Amino acid sequence: MRIAILRVGPVDTGILHSVQDGVRSTFPGTECVIVGETMAIPREAFHTARRQHHSTTILNAITDCARKLESDRVLGVTDVDLYVPRLSFVFGEAQYLGKAAIISVHRLRPEFYGKTADEELFTERSIKEAVHEIGHTLGLEHCKSAHCVMFFSNSILDTDRKKAAFCEKCYPRVMRSLRVG
Repeated sequence: MRIAILRVGPVDTGILHSVQDGVRSTFPGTECVIVGETMAIPREAFHTARRQHHSTTILNAITDCARKLESDRVLGVTDVDLYVPRLSFVFGEAQYLGKAAIISVHRLRPEFYGKTADEELFTERSIKEAVHEIGHTLGLEHCKSAHCVMFFSNSILDTDRKKAAFCEKCYPRVMRSLRVG
């Protein structure tokens, strides 16, 4: 499987490389490349009252962009705050059994929560969310195991508690998907 990492708006290159390394190590035999160009954040994604960006609008733009890239999956990485209408925020969104996913690193920084900057924690959180969203594109749903990377993160505490790996139930499903797809 070939995964392209697409910068959506301004994003630090260092975190892109960290996510790339994390995705490569989590999905065996996967080629993971960082796309050279940056996709602009669609203006219509911004919700003035919420001061956030609608993740589905950006995801649709990534899907359009994915058609031009020669990859099995495209993971968009952005630094804007994302939401879906029924939730106050999301760390990411993906097309279930689709080609596109997006994560936002905006709420993954410890500084967002008034804590001291911690690059290692920031990187770990970013990798977890990237792997989680790619998992959805492979057909995985949210897992009930709080330590599985596919567990739904309702808060940053959930993200910190889970591991960057699939549980014993989800892992075989990923391996089957990688063999088929």
